[in-house]
Amino acid sequence: MSPEEKPGGPPPPPQAGRCRGARPQQQQQQQQPRRGGLLSEIRTAIRSEPFHLRYRLSPGRELGRGKFAVVKKCIQKDTEKEFAAKFMRKRRKGQDCRMEIIHEIAVLELAQCNLWVINLHEVYETATEMILVLEYAAGGEIFDQCVAEREEAFKEKDVKRLMKQILEGVSFLHRNNVVHLDLKPQNILLTSKSPLGDIKIVDFGLSRIMKSSEELREIMGTPEYVAPEILSYDPISTATDMWSIGVLAYVMLTGISPFLGDDKQETFLNISQMNVSYSGEDFDLISESAVDFIKTLLVKKPEDRATAEECLQHPWLEQSDEPISRAWNESAGGESSDVTQQDADSASEKSVDTEKTEEDESIVTEELIVVASYTLGQCRQSEKEKATEQKAISKRFKFEEPLLQEIPGEFIY
Repeated sequence: MSPEEKPGGPPPPPQAGRCRGARPQQQQQQQQPRRGGLLSEIRTAIRSEPFHLRYRLSPGRELGRGKFAVVKKCIQKDTEKEFAAKFMRKRRKGQDCRMEIIHEIAVLELAQCNLWVINLHEVYETATEMILVLEYAAGGEIFDQCVAEREEAFKEKDVKRLMKQILEGVSFLHRNNVVHLDLKPQNILLTSKSPLGDIKIVDFGLSRIMKSSEELREIMGTPEYVAPEILSYDPISTATDMWSIGVLAYVMLTGISPFLGDDKQETFLNISQMNVSYSGEDFDLISESAVDFIKTLLVKKPEDRATAEECLQHPWLEQSDEPISRAWNESAGGESSDVTQQDADSASEKSVDTEKTEEDESIVTEELIVVASYTLGQCRQSEKEKATEQKAISKRFKFEEPLLQEIPGEFIY
């Protein structure tokens, strides 16, 4: 679906700057289900007819699998369009978790006008499961390039562009009082891999609605990405997401998980003690401005962390080597620019920055293909753990199950 096709504008009366779903969200907050921070009302019609009447599953491997859900690629029969079907079990560990799925649908509805959030197409329900038909992203998750060898890994200019999109999406969520609470490379997808596409934020199974009248305290998230306040059981806030974005920026730039220990206990200790390094060979090609960006987020006190809006104003993201690969702006009817002039400006600025000489050699304008995205399976373990000097606590990825000890049932990707 192209940006022009994204639905926008709430039901009458119209409100500038708001998207479809934002107004009903205010009403949904009035009726809280069993757990705080969950929405309980949706607008999407839940279909009861057999899923296979309108869709056929594509042959080949599954797109993702967790304990209570599986994601498969499917084709809509009458249009031949590609989608991803997320089959979610309603009962988990003997408990009815249908309302948690309803909440996830409601958040997707709220954010459906945002370009950087996955789009929900349809919902089906059977006696045992609910099926979310989601957009499909051909590029897969950014995790793959985070753990790739240096030649194939993200360049800093790529990380800057993708991080700006992530922050714009998260800023939208935060303005609508949504905290994601599980931002990580597996939950950021790409619309295409080559050329490098745009991002889609997915998986709102752990998300919560923040209300000024109540505090949320829950143990949830993925170990390497949880903020210190999660571990100390202090109130959750939008700043909790910003910590995760700091970790995400670190791993996108270096391929290293900054707080990862040999087990969960060591990982949690590294987080609570702020054991993080910004030196060593992994930072040889990383600019000082990028490091400063991360340092504004990996701050122990939530109130001292930069907000999403403040991050978007950080000098690192405002440097002008970012305009490459922005062809989607023209197709979206958004801001367009003279790419040739911007490339010249970019080359001029980067000549001062000796840490980016490799990026100066070739600036290519790529056409981005805005397609769709889906929710992938649970975290994969990398076989490429790499010990680095002066970074005893930093290792190549070795993700574990999400941390969900005090949640009824479990959420999957």
